[in-house]
Amino acid sequence: MEIIADTEFWLKVSAIIALLLFSGFFSGSETALTAVSRGQLRVRSDKGDKSAQDALDITDDREKLIGAILLGNNFVNVLSASLATALLTSIFSESGIWIATIVMTVMILIFSEVLPKTYAIAHSETVATNVAKPLKYIIIVLTPIVLIVRAIVRGILRIFGSQTQVNLEALAHEEIAGAITQHHYEGGVEKQDRDRLLGALDLKNRTVEEIMKHRSHIEMIDKSTDPAEILAQCLASPFTRMPIFEGETENIVGVLHAKDLLREVNRLVRNNTGNDVNAVASLDILTIAMEPYFVPETTPLDDQMRAFLHRKSHFALVVDEYGELQGLITLEDILEEIVGEISDEHDHEETAFELASDGSYLLDGAMTIRDANREFEWNLPDDEANTIAGLIMHEAMSIPSQGQKFSFFGYRFEIVERERNRLTKISARKVE
Repeated sequence: MEIIADTEFWLKVSAIIALLLFSGFFSGSETALTAVSRGQLRVRSDKGDKSAQDALDITDDREKLIGAILLGNNFVNVLSASLATALLTSIFSESGIWIATIVMTVMILIFSEVLPKTYAIAHSETVATNVAKPLKYIIIVLTPIVLIVRAIVRGILRIFGSQTQVNLEALAHEEIAGAITQHHYEGGVEKQDRDRLLGALDLKNRTVEEIMKHRSHIEMIDKSTDPAEILAQCLASPFTRMPIFEGETENIVGVLHAKDLLREVNRLVRNNTGNDVNAVASLDILTIAMEPYFVPETTPLDDQMRAFLHRKSHFALVVDEYGELQGLITLEDILEEIVGEISDEHDHEETAFELASDGSYLLDGAMTIRDANREFEWNLPDDEANTIAGLIMHEAMSIPSQGQKFSFFGYRFEIVERERNRLTKISARKVE
């Protein structure tokens, strides 16, 4: 009773309680500032909320923030445990060490870790803005020690060959993509919206060669063709722009726009005294053709879209590192990677897949792996090939024959149709 009535006893108890509260403050702050959305903080900051701006400021350097919090938290935890040990050993002698260990473990676990962190997770934005200002001053005070600790840690990591630099751009990209995917799984984002958002984010990670129309599918105009036949070909084509070649298809000398062609035909007919349609025979398509615009096949889609917008052009021919024609790409092709297929009244409706009675899909071999993954919620890898046919040939290390079956990556494929060296129709289904 004399000990309990002692002023020193109550001072130590008060100090231990205060240190436990400080420990809870540091633990809750760490959880809140880690879990809070910087986007929400930015919105509040733009509206003039200074506490939100303080939270943004201290989370800019997360390494310094976490270092200061851990330093403060460990200091108060060790000090509180030491005081409790000294206090209880004065009452229970050597048994006080074990009593202090058990009591402080329970107290720190409940009141300094679980309780504050649980509250911080549930109210991360409120906690983050409330603790931002006091933490700002604590970080300033502890920064010299944190910098010394950081230098020691980085030195040790370099000895073992570990890198400490973080690619913030890639980290932000992954964070946004992960949030969109998670909200989709939770039902907050529709599949179509998820595909559009992820498609826009993914443009910088994909190249022109992944979505270009292959040269074997390009409709071209032979410069030596009779003008009347050229006019008929352009009117029958669903495309408004077509490359012009001279001699061989690799030698592209221009790009003809249907509107420019019709203007020239109109001029020739009207300038003819009898408005004779035969005036078209004097048409020279190279005089109205645009200069061909060539781009490397390795160009990121994000850069190519910006180039299209800057040039006010929608059409480019794709070449490889040797300058050989590989295909063509349009602004519409890039936009379709975001919003999905864009069709107009002149497009030929072609279905890239059909659902069979056994639950498998009959796919066009030229269907891209990315489109299949998006359409069917698959997860086929697209590192080594762009199309379903290309993936099968890569895995088979040969050009399969009609009727051959393969199983890889958890999916079963059957070659339904083959034309020369092309796999045109493929049956695919996920293996349960």
